[in-house]
Amino acid sequence: MSDPSTPLRSALGNRQMTMIAIGGVIGADLFVGSGKAIGSAGPGVLIAYLGVGLIVILVMRMLAELAVAKPETGSFSSYATRELGPWAGLSVGWLYAYQWCITVGFEAIAGAAIAHRVLPGIPSWLAAFVFMAVLIAVNLAQVANFGEFEFWFALVKVVAIVAFILLGLAALFGLVPGFHSPGLSNFTAHGGFLPEGNTAVLLATLVVFFSFFGTEVVTIAAGEAVAPVEAVRRGMNSVVWRILVFYIGSIFIVLALLPWNDNKVTQSPYVAVLERLGIPGAAGVMDVVVLTAVLSCLNSGIYASSRMVFALGRSGEAPRLFARTSRNGVPVAAVLLASSIGLITVVANYFIPTEAVFNFLLDSSGAVAVVTYLCITATHYRGRRRLDREAPGSLTLKMWAFPYLTLLVGAALIAIIAGMALSASTRRSLLLTLLVTAITVVAGVIRQRRTATASAPERTLPTSEGIK
Repeated sequence: MSDPSTPLRSALGNRQMTMIAIGGVIGADLFVGSGKAIGSAGPGVLIAYLGVGLIVILVMRMLAELAVAKPETGSFSSYATRELGPWAGLSVGWLYAYQWCITVGFEAIAGAAIAHRVLPGIPSWLAAFVFMAVLIAVNLAQVANFGEFEFWFALVKVVAIVAFILLGLAALFGLVPGFHSPGLSNFTAHGGFLPEGNTAVLLATLVVFFSFFGTEVVTIAAGEAVAPVEAVRRGMNSVVWRILVFYIGSIFIVLALLPWNDNKVTQSPYVAVLERLGIPGAAGVMDVVVLTAVLSCLNSGIYASSRMVFALGRSGEAPRLFARTSRNGVPVAAVLLASSIGLITVVANYFIPTEAVFNFLLDSSGAVAVVTYLCITATHYRGRRRLDREAPGSLTLKMWAFPYLTLLVGAALIAIIAGMALSASTRRSLLLTLLVTAITVVAGVIRQRRTATASAPERTLPTSEGIK
């Protein structure tokens, strides 16, 4: 390995950065986890997706403003250190890395379950281990490998979801032979638009928040992009239509074509729609798509977590070992740390039923996204205020209606946290998140105080010669 000061390499081209930005918002949870959200809230889940989607769009706009002004590998962790203090950068950086480490384990288990279903002779733990080993090797080689794999993974996801939406619209307008279009009746015919009440919609936001996580990866990758400012600007500007088309559009199609309380919709909504439309081999087709989404998230998770740990190591908020890079410009130690929880999960999957591991990972990670977005919001508010004072008119990309929308997003995120505290079904996940957050904040405060003490000038008593 080289000296800790060795930089990462700018090797991600515009083509790769574009697909990282587009594909980052399409995770396996859209294809699988959305069924759980639909089953818990009914057609009203659209409100959860619209509400969370709007929040994510606004948070990404804030992040885009920060990233275009100064793109860095550490992204919002670096910005939080600059605007709020080292304690905040350390806290949100480690929280984000933790979230992605959990996600890596989550995706490994999800991919293994699909592989085992398609090929029952392969144990799920073995499939998970193979997936982990291959993508760890990809991330250890060079960043261009990550970018190329992610390009093709994202392309498959985008083609699949666009084809699904177009087919669904054709069915809705009665253009699919053998299928009678229900129109929009399924939105109200089975208990109304809010069959489980308003509270169910709020509770569904936990699953929804988890599914949106990953949109910000393009700002992490900006530090290794050939044209970082252009890539971030283009990627963040397109986040609106990506969320509207991929999430709102596809969930709308599912709810329009089939009753929300159909067991098949709850288990696998996209497969249920394709089977109802008479698409041959629908389950097999969706298995390939979901597996691609799983591997994409696994690949992105290892990358995003390792780059955040690298940035923390470079700023002294993690051991310097993690800031070292190989001759290929890869932070090897950071990649191995980012993969560690996924590997531990593979071992756990050997002893614990897959469903138990899957549900634990899903329930224990969603609230971290809310805390991370809240920190980005606070960082943006503080940073924008400072820039308006020190360098007015210097920003080339701005958050809309500042400070009103920024404050509104902060209030909405706090309301979601409060709502999770009031619900027995989400309280455990929130408490776990708050515990992890408290640990990182305390660690950040301790480090900041130690750094301040170490850098303060030594105070010496005056000598007799200095006394007049």
